[in-house]
Amino acid sequence: LIESRIIFGLDATASREATWDQASQIQHEMFAAVQTDQRLAVQLCFYRGFRELKASGFCHSATELQGLMSQVRCAGGHTQIGRLLKHTLKVAQKDTLKAVLFVGDAIEESVDDLCGQAGLLGLKKIPLFIFHEGGDAAVERTFRVMAKLSGGAYAPFDLASPDQLKRLLAGVAAYATGGRAALGTLAHQQPGLKQLT
Repeated sequence: LIESRIIFGLDATASREATWDQASQIQHEMFAAVQTDQRLAVQLCFYRGFRELKASGFCHSATELQGLMSQVRCAGGHTQIGRLLKHTLKVAQKDTLKAVLFVGDAIEESVDDLCGQAGLLGLKKIPLFIFHEGGDAAVERTFRVMAKLSGGAYAPFDLASPDQLKRLLAGVAAYATGGRAALGTLAHQQPGLKQLT
């Protein structure tokens, strides 16, 4: 089996409690979307509290990933997207990463630094798929630029529509294991995925 590795990064600050629970319930869609001759390996990364950034080993099943996610409690703190991206670049030095998937709702860091790191991901051909919760226009602008610089995609989502998040997670998994063609095929079947293509 060919293994495709992705990083699943989540903001676990206090404002994201409800989404965290939802994401842990539906993340199995990522594994379900993978072609039979492929294997998906997902590293869970999250930040919360005071400068706390955690990264798991690579999970090969939805059960394993859900087990990890169910143990995490969200805690107040500032965003640490920059640290998450630095961690990704470090992992990419020894592992081939196909994509980074990030779910968040806020930015409390230097926008220039974040865009610089997104550009470095782009040079390494590691697209950043950013799923933005909440309607903050300034955050949206930055997330869009970061996604573009990395060669990835931006998609807003609404906590009230878990099906949409399911489709987005499946779309990234299809891309990671089968490239743009696989994502295109899935988007053709599920119109909600057009924004990822």
